[in-house]
Amino acid sequence: MRKKAAAARPDRHDLYERAVQCPEADIKFFERMYRARNAGKLPVSLREDFCGTAALAAEWVRKRKTNTAVGVDLDGPTLEWGRKRHIEPLGEAASRLLILQKNVLEVTRPKCDVIAAMNFSYFVFKTRQDLGEYFRVARRSLAPGGVFILDIFGGSESQAETEEEKELDGFNYYWDQHRFDPITHETLFYIHFRLDDGRWLRKAFTYDWRLWSIPEVRELLAEAGFESEVYWEGTDRATGEGNGVFLKATRQTSCPGWIAYIVAY
Repeated sequence: MRKKAAAARPDRHDLYERAVQCPEADIKFFERMYRARNAGKLPVSLREDFCGTAALAAEWVRKRKTNTAVGVDLDGPTLEWGRKRHIEPLGEAASRLLILQKNVLEVTRPKCDVIAAMNFSYFVFKTRQDLGEYFRVARRSLAPGGVFILDIFGGSESQAETEEEKELDGFNYYWDQHRFDPITHETLFYIHFRLDDGRWLRKAFTYDWRLWSIPEVRELLAEAGFESEVYWEGTDRATGEGNGVFLKATRQTSCPGWIAYIVAY
């Protein structure tokens, strides 16, 4: 009797993208923000900082034949995974996507209409000096009329050492807030996955970050020469969860957990 073939090891990047990312929604928001500042004109060029698998950059060039994108990241194996999964299937459109295995602090060309740092990736900078330098580099990298877009999360729950579980098609996703230092705001997060067949992928991703606040980020953006606005996610009345609709806000009531965009220009 033949032995039963061993199940393939779960692909952490595939699981992450299915659990966390929605490039189409991000791009829709980017276009809305750019058009609001440029008399309805659509943006053409995108730079995705900390791009990882470059799923966002690939979707950007796929959307329109005039679109170009740059993806910047330090991690070679992750970029290679993205090349095979997202870039090679683009065919001729792949020529409009430039991938740079570099530090985001070293890239200022080509200048782009939109620069995005999604999935809270800039939290890797733990000091005001380092984060401020990143913002200054981003400002030098924008084309005229360009926008710099960051996402951010917070609330009292984000400082609790707890674990959030989300059930998805074929697997469960776990966001493990493992450690939080209230003096330094340094944090340690893990992502775990459990497949429906019982297999686990523990510590699939590790994030050693500083948890920045909206006022801190906006003050550093201002020091770098930006103006900025906050776009706050609305709440679904039935579930009490975020509804994916982001509207400009200047003040909000206390909330245990929230996600927002900061748009700088």
